[in-house]
Amino acid sequence: QVRLVESGGGLVQAGGSLSLSCTASGGAFSSSNIAWYRQVPGKERELVAHMHHSGSLGYANSMKGRSSISRDNAKNTMFLQLSKLKPEDTAVYYCNIDQPGYWSNGHFYSAANIWGQGIQVTVSS
Repeated sequence: QVRLVESGGGLVQAGGSLSLSCTASGGAFSSSNIAWYRQVPGKERELVAHMHHSGSLGYANSMKGRSSISRDNAKNTMFLQLSKLKPEDTAVYYCNIDQPGYWSNGHFYSAANIWGQGIQVTVSS
């Protein structure tokens, strides 16, 4: 089972920047569509940014111009760069991959949608 491990969260002042990383333990990362979500207690998880395995990408309206999603397939790692942060950006941020089925060592692994454990980002005013 592929695991996603996030890093880079923390406390930042309003107007500041933060970079999040998420590394997959294996699998077919380069063929996967990736995304970052965030969630505030009591609210639904919302999409922040996404990137197709082909490279096309998109952002939530609230994060356009303030976030950048990228990936390093050689390192099975995805990134989310956040800038011009606002207190309302405070949330737990989750990475997500939509992984297709793949063969490895003679074994077929079914397609899977996998979540990271979540990482807290807190923006102080």
